[in-house]
Amino acid sequence: MGKVLIIGCGGVASVAIHKCCQNSEVFEEICIASRTVAKCNALKEKLEGTTGTKITTAQVDADDVQQLISLISAYQPDLVMNIALPYQDLTIMDACLACGVNYMDTANYEPENTDDPKWRSIYEKRCREAGFSAYFDYSWQWAYRRQFEEAGLTALLGCGFDPGVTQAYCAYAKKHIFDTIDTIDILDCNGGDHGYAFATNFNPEVNLREVSAPGSYWEDGHWVEVPPMSIKREYDFDQVGRKDMYLLHHEEIESLALNLPEVKRIRFFMTFGQSYLDHMRCLEDVGMLSTTPVAFEGQQIVPIKFLKALLPDPASLGPRTKGKTNIGCIFTGKKDGREKASYIYNVCDHQECYREVGSQAISYTTGVPAMCGAMMLLTGKWNKPGVYTVEEFDPDPFLDALNRWGLPWQIDDNPVLVD
Repeated sequence: MGKVLIIGCGGVASVAIHKCCQNSEVFEEICIASRTVAKCNALKEKLEGTTGTKITTAQVDADDVQQLISLISAYQPDLVMNIALPYQDLTIMDACLACGVNYMDTANYEPENTDDPKWRSIYEKRCREAGFSAYFDYSWQWAYRRQFEEAGLTALLGCGFDPGVTQAYCAYAKKHIFDTIDTIDILDCNGGDHGYAFATNFNPEVNLREVSAPGSYWEDGHWVEVPPMSIKREYDFDQVGRKDMYLLHHEEIESLALNLPEVKRIRFFMTFGQSYLDHMRCLEDVGMLSTTPVAFEGQQIVPIKFLKALLPDPASLGPRTKGKTNIGCIFTGKKDGREKASYIYNVCDHQECYREVGSQAISYTTGVPAMCGAMMLLTGKWNKPGVYTVEEFDPDPFLDALNRWGLPWQIDDNPVLVD
């Protein structure tokens, strides 16, 4: 049914590729492309003989639009799945437009170099006008709307779990459970233990930037920004237990505020252990989270990139991670004139994920929705020209796919609310 170019071969991409190969009726052919083609070849060798999907590989620098155009033109896919870093979103979108191919990713754009003067001037203007200071936002990709519409192409943004599945939960709640939604709290709990004193469950650069940035939430039509990790709550998560969670800025808040304008408040919380926070604060205090190059022994090095080289590769955490994740959305609102609350969530087991695809649950919960979103595009269920986030499409076929392919969800109609 479909031919897909998958850019990226890290932990999340590996899961998405495994799941595409399990779903060979839809994913007849895939090409795995990365800077390091040896990783692509190793994964191809592992999967060949276990799937009906035809697998090829390619080397590509996703920062180079011309390289991307050459690869897309040669392979002629129906869809490009960008599961590289968010730094490459715009170059891959440019290449898709040039080649007339649909696009999807799992995280919105942010720049690798936050000191770039051209980007910085636009960013500082956005901070003043929008009211939040995170490095990542949708404005850069939403600017492509007209181009994708005129080309008759679909760009699906942020189709991982959060963003992604959480937005599908919101669309489902709006369609089936509530007449109006008043508040949304997105809760991301990782109850897993990998045994290291400090490690990140996905790309360290992206993870540590996100966590160390000021928190923010949407309330009464505007952003409220607070110091990093300054709002803390405790919550008792199903199958995980009581965990401390902290309010963060997160990208789906921005699109949900636009697409569900009646919602009065939208917040995002993520759980962290004390050891993680202590290590992160120490690293930040000594400058190791900086993206600004420093001179060292005649070379320019970026501190956070050096730190990334020292930390365990997130893709290596699978065999040693035990426990479960619990990610979902708590809603309050009204149905038939009555106040109502509902909690839609998924619980995922790290060890079960590793047994199935060789990855821990953080990669699994992002990689499975990426495959399911690609399936929505390839089967025509979500195709419409333009640039969209997940909550702008019918959630039903996507959530049905999650149930089938490894991320079953459940509803609690009497949840404990977050104060």
